[in-house]
Amino acid sequence: MYYKKQKIGKKWYPRSFTAGTYDTKDVAERLSDMSTVSKGDTYAVLMGLGEVLGDMMKTGNSVKLDGLGTFYLVGNANGQGVDTPEEVSPRQFRKVTVAFIPEYSRAQNNQVRKRTIVPPQVEWTELEGTVKK
Repeated sequence: MYYKKQKIGKKWYPRSFTAGTYDTKDVAERLSDMSTVSKGDTYAVLMGLGEVLGDMMKTGNSVKLDGLGTFYLVGNANGQGVDTPEEVSPRQFRKVTVAFIPEYSRAQNNQVRKRTIVPPQVEWTELEGTVKK
């Protein structure tokens, strides 16, 4: 993982950056290597995943994928308030986004013990320069 230095107000903070992007073909190849499914079949399934998740979530349900996490839709009505409860309407939603909660497990003391897609160790490397806000 990479970071640059960023000044916010009078304080300095690290700001994380990605090094690049893996695409669907990369994920399909990796999954294929871990299983008995061909790369082409894995790619085809991944290409259909977004449409399937969207169809399932539009019914008002969340979608939990074991080992990954839970996806759900969130309506955003910021700045579109009305004066009375009777005026509240779905037309106030200006944007719909997808929220995601990574799968996790808890220890006996109820503390989060593990998040499946968050690596236990991350090595940070500083990129030269600073980020201007």
